[in-house]
Amino acid sequence: MAELANAAMNSKAWPFQEARQLLKRLERSNTDKDCVIFQTGFGPSGLPHIGTFGEVARTTMVQRAFETLSTRPTKLICFSDDMDGFRKVPEDVPDRDRMKEDLNLPLCRVHDPFGTHESFAAHNNDRLCSFLDRFGFNYEFLSAATCYQQGRFDDILQRVLERFDHVMEIMLPSLGAVTEGRKNTYSPFLPISPKTGHVLQVPTLERNVTRGTIVYEEPDGERIEVPVTGGQVKLQWKPDWAMRWVALAVDYEMYGKDLIPSAELCTKICRALGGHPPAGMAYELFLDASGRKISKSKGTAGVTVDTWLRYASTESLAAFMFQKPKTAKRLFAEIIPKSVDDYHQHLRAFPGQEDTARLNNPVWHVHHGHPPESTLTVPYSMLLNLASATSATREEVLWGFIRKYNPEASPQKNPDLVVAAQGAVRYFQEQMLPKRQFVSPNERQWAAITELQLRIWFWSGAAEAETIQSVIYAVGRRHHFGDMKEWFSILYQVLFGSSQGPRMGGFVEIFGTAETARLIEERLTATALVRPVVRSDFNLFVLLLLTHQDGLASFADIRNGMTDLWSSRLAVNAQQQSSRTDSARVIEQFIAELNDEDALCDLNFVEKVENAEGLRITPAGKEFIGELYTKVPNSLT
Repeated sequence: MAELANAAMNSKAWPFQEARQLLKRLERSNTDKDCVIFQTGFGPSGLPHIGTFGEVARTTMVQRAFETLSTRPTKLICFSDDMDGFRKVPEDVPDRDRMKEDLNLPLCRVHDPFGTHESFAAHNNDRLCSFLDRFGFNYEFLSAATCYQQGRFDDILQRVLERFDHVMEIMLPSLGAVTEGRKNTYSPFLPISPKTGHVLQVPTLERNVTRGTIVYEEPDGERIEVPVTGGQVKLQWKPDWAMRWVALAVDYEMYGKDLIPSAELCTKICRALGGHPPAGMAYELFLDASGRKISKSKGTAGVTVDTWLRYASTESLAAFMFQKPKTAKRLFAEIIPKSVDDYHQHLRAFPGQEDTARLNNPVWHVHHGHPPESTLTVPYSMLLNLASATSATREEVLWGFIRKYNPEASPQKNPDLVVAAQGAVRYFQEQMLPKRQFVSPNERQWAAITELQLRIWFWSGAAEAETIQSVIYAVGRRHHFGDMKEWFSILYQVLFGSSQGPRMGGFVEIFGTAETARLIEERLTATALVRPVVRSDFNLFVLLLLTHQDGLASFADIRNGMTDLWSSRLAVNAQQQSSRTDSARVIEQFIAELNDEDALCDLNFVEKVENAEGLRITPAGKEFIGELYTKVPNSLT
């Protein structure tokens, strides 16, 4: 443990950096606290969301890092500001007209539109606790209503009253132009009207520190004196935040970048009240797919927690939250597959790492230092492409390929595969299938893809990912794809209906050579431009007569396979071709000529093919056929 603590003191992982800052704060404050308090806040005017998860998960990561550095006990408080006034009816609740009647009441007194709890706040607080429990967080829940009404904040509320002028000096400059009128309308105290129950934003007309009361004016003009304690008033949210830091002795709290100015004000108010501001971190906000800040009120939405968990595990979400919290990140469905694969890559790396590397590994922080072994033997991204290739509706389809690739795999031995296969099928059906856009290849692309198909079709020997990948590269270069990204992009668009896809060699290894060849045939038949199928296929056949290279089968096997392929294409495209009979005759004549292998060495072969009805060879084909003449005699022996 001592070695681990020493490594933690020098770790560059951000939770340890935050934990070390907290240690310094505790040393500066020179307090011997029984427990170090971490806090996160929640506004119960809505349901918990992915930002709630992110803040609690990240705070817990700092808490665990601190526990590695120090023997002091810690506690995480999740605080709900359910005394806040109900200012706006949410869009996603039933009986909205009825809820309008409760505007300006404390959230803890707003009726529950769902009919399950005593108040809207109680409903959302319960959902928050269920949400946090679902993910196994260890926390203490506190509500503003309970703390105010039971007197937990009374001492500090009295102190706010005593130091009212100092608090006002801090707050007023933040409100805009400092005028006498503004000074007279703002107050850190928000009385709860005994007449209407509303949270009133009214000026404080008189203060009596001895009695611990303020005087304000009701909307009807009546002046009322109320104590600042016992839940008779609440504070404006910024003074309230600072008051909680003092009353709950908070040592650490993080917040979004948009709250930096508010946190700076609260730091000043906290000191004015005699407290020590907590250590903390300002994290960046999440962005949607177009780079805009996620905001329900502005109509920009990212992926929800429930959406993420429909496709992937909680741990993969936590690992995503770990990464660079001070950098804005896009949060949308398309990042889920990579996040899952990254998480399992970190799991696989962990056992072989030294302490320093382990403490920098996200899975140490996700699993509190004890990450499990990954049982995901097929990457999530590969499962997605298997689902796409098979148009899978059930994970059992994927398990057929998984077992062929890894016969030892099973749901019992590989629970991560179970979760990933289920998620991949759902992701394909709900995220990929509606967006698939297959493209029709042009003639050069058609020729290259068909050559690749035939090379895979007639593959012999072990179908190893790296060997297949090298052949795919070679085909792309042969057809003059200077940029391999262009070559792979057209493959993905033709085969998967997407501009991105798997490492093709690995895909073919798992999916199978015959299955991949059939997939290419299916996609070419469905998406290719209508043309007599033999226009670009003869030269490809010739290219494949490098028979004893690249793992290809014998000449006879290739010739028979080509016969079957052309016949199949003619049958599929019969209704689309007006010259089926002529094409069939040309094919038969050509195949007959191929029975004489010496004919392939005829220097007039290119002209013979081009002079056949409607046929021509692409430039790439001509170039390679020229190469072929010097090789065929040896390759056919």
